[in-house]
Amino acid sequence: MDVLISGASIAGPALAYWLGVHGHRPTIVEIASALRPGGSAVDFRGELHLGVLRRMGVLDELRAVETHGKAMRFVDENGARQMEWPAEMAGGDLEVAREDLARVLCAAGADHTEYLFGDRITAMTEHAGGVDVTFASGTERTFDLVIGADGVHSGVRRIAFGPESSFVKHLGYYVAGWEVPNRWGLSPDLVMHNLPGRMIGVSADHRDPSRAGVTVAFASPALTYDRHDPAAQHEIIRDRLGGMGWMAPELLADISPAMYFDQICRVDVPGWGRGRVALVGDAACGATLGGQGTGTAVVCAYVLAGELARAGGDHRTAFAAYERRIGRFARGTQKGGDTTGAFLAPKTARGIRLRNTLNNQQWFLNLMFRVAAKRSTNLELPAYPVAS
Repeated sequence: MDVLISGASIAGPALAYWLGVHGHRPTIVEIASALRPGGSAVDFRGELHLGVLRRMGVLDELRAVETHGKAMRFVDENGARQMEWPAEMAGGDLEVAREDLARVLCAAGADHTEYLFGDRITAMTEHAGGVDVTFASGTERTFDLVIGADGVHSGVRRIAFGPESSFVKHLGYYVAGWEVPNRWGLSPDLVMHNLPGRMIGVSADHRDPSRAGVTVAFASPALTYDRHDPAAQHEIIRDRLGGMGWMAPELLADISPAMYFDQICRVDVPGWGRGRVALVGDAACGATLGGQGTGTAVVCAYVLAGELARAGGDHRTAFAAYERRIGRFARGTQKGGDTTGAFLAPKTARGIRLRNTLNNQQWFLNLMFRVAAKRSTNLELPAYPVAS
């Protein structure tokens, strides 16, 4: 089958690889003009995640570029340590830069995948023979299936399933990140400072110690703003984090136009397939932070392609089996993101003290590690027939 995938980040290239393995012809359309550089490090946890990467033949290549995790340390306004998560807790079993992961996954399926960079889907019309797709460039093509792998703000989901407001739940926080010159000789460890409902942190780039990455989070009801207007987002951040001490004034003075800014949210889609269109990764079950979304995305891609193979290309049977097999697992890992904002920026001084007290105790860290490990391994990886 000819399968169009929207999104060339993680889930899209992973799905394209497996579709090619099963004998299909994937095409990936990506709104960016090339693979996106930068992005925070992402991690994989447990044999389930690593098992899919091993079956793809990319695990050793990712091991060669892993970032090995970094400690997360909260400090007071004078820089004195208040609480710390060790690197092995924060980084999982394998941590890599997002741009490295995307590059490796795209290369794995490059021989059988067509890429359309700098374009996006603007309209879809389904009929008995497939889906007629119109692109922003004006090109029109027909595909057997269309898969949305285009993140929490999925355009495919909006066109085929309905408005974003029906599926994306705001979790009470916003998060942002940008790069600055490392003028302070920082280490790769992420050092953060809190006031109630606010957090700002910084760490050196693991590749280029002359650069540093800034991360901020703040509590807020849902905001109305232009997602494509950096100046408006800069104003929001300066307004919400102004007045913080420690390194905040210097870090806020260097906000970059290339900043990442978004709400902390959860995506809840009750059915991942509509006719010849399906969702995978964050478009189906995303969580902005803390939901093991990267590992879940590669597992979901493996299962979706496998169920299409098992069903002999019958998309109705395959889409139903895909969600039945992976849905409970994916929604379970997603729950980890519900508390991320409250962990990064508790809304009260008492909440900050309680977080610090608990996370300074080894028994509590061990408990958190076991919970995360259980979520990432609570699925038996199925085997699927492979095309000769």
